[in-house]
Amino acid sequence: MIDWHSHILPEIDDGSRSTAESISLITAQLSQGVKTVVATPHFDPNFETVDSFLKRREKSFEKLKEHLSPNAPEIVLGAEVRFYAGISRMEKLKALKAEGSNILLLEMPMSYWTEYTVRELIEMSGKSDIKIVLAHVERYFNFQNYETWKRLYENGILMQANASFFTSFQTKRTAVSLLKHGNIHLIGSDCHNMISRPPKMDKAFKIIEKKLGKDICEKLNRQGYSLLKENS
Repeated sequence: MIDWHSHILPEIDDGSRSTAESISLITAQLSQGVKTVVATPHFDPNFETVDSFLKRREKSFEKLKEHLSPNAPEIVLGAEVRFYAGISRMEKLKALKAEGSNILLLEMPMSYWTEYTVRELIEMSGKSDIKIVLAHVERYFNFQNYETWKRLYENGILMQANASFFTSFQTKRTAVSLLKHGNIHLIGSDCHNMISRPPKMDKAFKIIEKKLGKDICEKLNRQGYSLLKENS
């Protein structure tokens, strides 16, 4: 099982506040059957350069590595990149892809997306060395119309949903339906801490297996590992 969206690196964003908290999150993920965690700390180009972010991320990861057990999940370094108009021309954008892959996780505005925004996403998705993934896509559905989503899907843009989308009583029916119809491609915990935003990957996959069958869970994992290796 791959956790595609997490904030487990210590003291780098609004996620884990300490190495001890990071270890608690990773231990929980291991107990839930997670074998690979994509660490995606927030990157906001309005406040930081790519080089500065990469240095901070490496420093945080080095601090964490000292405390990882031999059986800890594999940690893949990536980023949750804040979208802005013109991001496709940002210098060193490709350095923010999940390591060893073409995956670029974008955090989109929680508002109506202009035609320019949609076109820029499609333009970026057309590049052979970038695979666009929209983070926690459930947050944006109600802001966009059907035609927008149709265009994004048709242009190969992938959608990541949070585990909580499947575990919440209010939203799990919608989440299962979207996954069933191929509108969700990746699942992440988006975990920040063990209190208010813990990882719930096991609960999400249990619901998916119960509603859609074990084959869907296996398919998600196969596709996920294929994406991680696509640039290796």
